[in-house]
Amino acid sequence: MKIGLYSITYLGIWYRGRALTIPEVVDRAAAIGFDGIEIDGKRPHGNGMDLDDRARREIRDLCAAKGIEIIGVASNNDFSSPVPEHRECQLLMVREQIRLCRDLGGKVVRLFFAWPGVTLDANGLASYEIARTIWAENSRYSTRREQWGHVRDCLKEAARMAEDAGITLALQNHTPLLRHYRDMLDMIDQVGSPALRACLDVPILERQDDEYVWQAVRETGTRQVHSHFGGEFERDVGGVIRQRPIEFGRPVANYPAFIRALKSIGYDGYLSYEFCHPALDERGEMQGLAYVDEQAQLAFEYLRDLLVDEGAYTRSAVPT
Repeated sequence: MKIGLYSITYLGIWYRGRALTIPEVVDRAAAIGFDGIEIDGKRPHGNGMDLDDRARREIRDLCAAKGIEIIGVASNNDFSSPVPEHRECQLLMVREQIRLCRDLGGKVVRLFFAWPGVTLDANGLASYEIARTIWAENSRYSTRREQWGHVRDCLKEAARMAEDAGITLALQNHTPLLRHYRDMLDMIDQVGSPALRACLDVPILERQDDEYVWQAVRETGTRQVHSHFGGEFERDVGGVIRQRPIEFGRPVANYPAFIRALKSIGYDGYLSYEFCHPALDERGEMQGLAYVDEQAQLAFEYLRDLLVDEGAYTRSAVPT
C-alpha cells in the first residue's frame, strides 16, 4: 500500500489562509514523503474548465520530476436529484473529471452517491451544515427508491465514460442516501461494470470494532480500488503518534484493523490523507496553514509506521 495526499487538505476552506496551488501541494507532498496526490475536482485545484492541455501537461511533468504519482481526481457529485437537468449537469462534470484524470495520467476518479456540498462564509471558510440541510429538504420530493434509481442510472452512464477513457471509478461509502457499506456494494453490483469499484473508507464505517471492520473489508474484497484516511493526530511524550478525537462521543478510526484486513485481501492501492473539517484548537479557535501542515506530517508518519509494522508499505524506499 502507498500513502497519498488528497488536495482538499490545502483547498483553503478549512483553515485561515489561502488555498495552495497544485504545484505547492505537490511540493508539500514531496517534502513530507507522500507517494502520490489525489486532486480535488473543483476550484482552485481540479476544475477541468480551468486546466487546458498545457496546464495538464505541466502538472504531469512536475509530479514526474518530484517523484509524486498522480492517483486521480476526486469528484464531488450528487446523482440523486429528481430534476433531470441537475443530474445531466453532474454527469457532464464527471465526464470532464474522467478526461482530466486520463490526461494527467491518473487511474481513479472517486465518486459519491450524493454529495450535498459545502457553503462558504464571508471569509471563505467552509461549513457542512447548510448544504446538508438543503439536500435533506430537496430529498423530501422523491422517495429513496427513486433516488437510488437516479444514482444507479447515472453511475451506469459514468461507468461507460470511464471504460472508454481507461479510468476506474471508485464509489465511496459516504452518506447521505448510502446508509452503510453494503449499500455501496449493492450499487456496484447493480451497475455491473468493471469500471466501477469501491472506495471503502474506515473513518466513515458505521462501527469501528475489529469484527465489523474486517467484515466490511472482506465483503468488499477485490472491488476495493482506493481509500482515504483522516482525522487529527498528536505526538505523545514518548514520541509516539496517536489519533486525537475531534468529536466527543465519536470513536477514532480503527486503522490497525483496517490495514491488517486490507493486507489480507491483497489490496495494494493508495490511502489518501484528507483534512476536511474546520482546523480548530482546543479553545475552538480557527487555526492557520501551519496547523494543517503539522497534521499532514503527523498523519503521514502515523500511517507509514503502521504500514511498515504490518509489512504492508510497498514504497521501494521507506523515508525516515
